[in-house]
Amino acid sequence: MPSASRRHDGWTAERQRLFTAALREIGMVSAAAAAAGMSRKSAYPLLRRAGPESGFASAWTEAQAAGRTNAWFTAIERATRGVEVPLFYRGIQRGTRRVYNDRLLIAAFRAVERAQGND
Repeated sequence: MPSASRRHDGWTAERQRLFTAALREIGMVSAAAAAAGMSRKSAYPLLRRAGPESGFASAWTEAQAAGRTNAWFTAIERATRGVEVPLFYRGIQRGTRRVYNDRLLIAAFRAVERAQGND
């Protein structure tokens, strides 16, 4: 939940909402801050000032967890179902091929294991 007070640091209520929405999509603070037009470096002080019991801190935690889960599922889906890559010949697209990425799948599973504490 965004802070209702007027902010001198640029983190308006709208930017806080944009940040948490973007964080929910991918789970990466730097990408979410950029989506809100802010920097990663300014996001963490905002979180500290809000305090661990604040609505913003709760929204951050929930959005980051959802974003990581979304990223894992996306990685697993792309690794197992592949990605269509265009094939060009003499500058004209002549078809596509499906590319699978085993490294992506392994990385996704390792990330899940780390998050579950199964190192």
